[in-house]
Amino acid sequence: MKIVLVGTAYPYRGGLASFNERLMQQFQDEGDQVEIQTFSLQYPSFLFPGKTQYSDSTPSHSFKIERSVSSVNPFSWIRVGRKLKRMQPDIIIIKYWLPFMAPCFGTIASVAKANKHTRIVAIADNIIAHEPRFFDKWFTAYFAKKVDCWVAMSQSVLKDIDIFDTKSPRVLTPHPLFDNFGQSVERNLALKALNLQADKINLLFFGLVREYKGLDILLQAMKDQRLKAYPLCLVVAGEFYDDYSKYEQMVEEYGLSGVVKMENKFIKDEDVATYFSACDLVVLPYKSATQSGVTQIAFHFSKPMLVTKVGGLPEIVSEGRSGYVCEPNAESIADCLVDFCSNQRNFDQTLQQEKQRFAWDKMTAAIRELYNKLKN
Repeated sequence: MKIVLVGTAYPYRGGLASFNERLMQQFQDEGDQVEIQTFSLQYPSFLFPGKTQYSDSTPSHSFKIERSVSSVNPFSWIRVGRKLKRMQPDIIIIKYWLPFMAPCFGTIASVAKANKHTRIVAIADNIIAHEPRFFDKWFTAYFAKKVDCWVAMSQSVLKDIDIFDTKSPRVLTPHPLFDNFGQSVERNLALKALNLQADKINLLFFGLVREYKGLDILLQAMKDQRLKAYPLCLVVAGEFYDDYSKYEQMVEEYGLSGVVKMENKFIKDEDVATYFSACDLVVLPYKSATQSGVTQIAFHFSKPMLVTKVGGLPEIVSEGRSGYVCEPNAESIADCLVDFCSNQRNFDQTLQQEKQRFAWDKMTAAIRELYNKLKN
């Protein structure tokens, strides 16, 4: 088949780009003709609080990526749509995560599918935004009308799709492993690279820091008196899209200066393995979520996780097999940390079994199944 993905890819950085490139690589490995139409301009400055949108890692893809789409220029949307209309791909895949992108993606899809051949497959990260704006429902409704079928990666998103579209075919399949960050690093080497101590129990909070990700709850949990009996170290590795000084103040106020190490920077792809290889437990204390790519990096590196009972996280992490599932509050998180430390929990064997659920060929098979339903 001829498959085109419209969305984030190199030279842009982050989980969206990593997912899209890995998905297209899987289709290419299965014999399909693939390419990505990515952004010439992705976010206007008011939507991007970070330092840069661009990757400085070396690209690893072997397929075409063209920078053609401006998220704020309707003439660009029509131009790209017409190009895809002429190309006549069998499938256009759009990974939908932000209502702001709906007019852009919806217009491209509408123009392209006018050839009566191309089908639009939307992979929904979120239907309801984590940080909503007044225009979200109108924008998402516009996009949903252009979609032929949906892929959801959590039950909560599958349910949210019904708000905008109850008729189009859809399938639920979990977020695959992020296996594109290399292999594990020997633990002592990873600890040395990050200046961490081997006799510590190292916790990792990884990824962009936003308010809904609950770092404040985790810091509150870390001040629990029971945890003072254990040699804990919390590494916060990711660029802050929230007020950094707020968290600095919490660390100082809670007496955690010797326990918490905050690295306010984007972690390059080639450094991801080092952080996960050095940690003992990955912590996702989210206040809201659909799914998280961080869990799939943790699975790849066979690291147990602590997640909260929000969105699709409990669907991904199995209590007692791949880690802990707790309430999104400090006491519940502290209870799990105490159990992990006091009982020296080991999830190695069950983690290996659990990660088999998240192969990339299951995602491509789900998309092919949807396409075949549309054809028939």
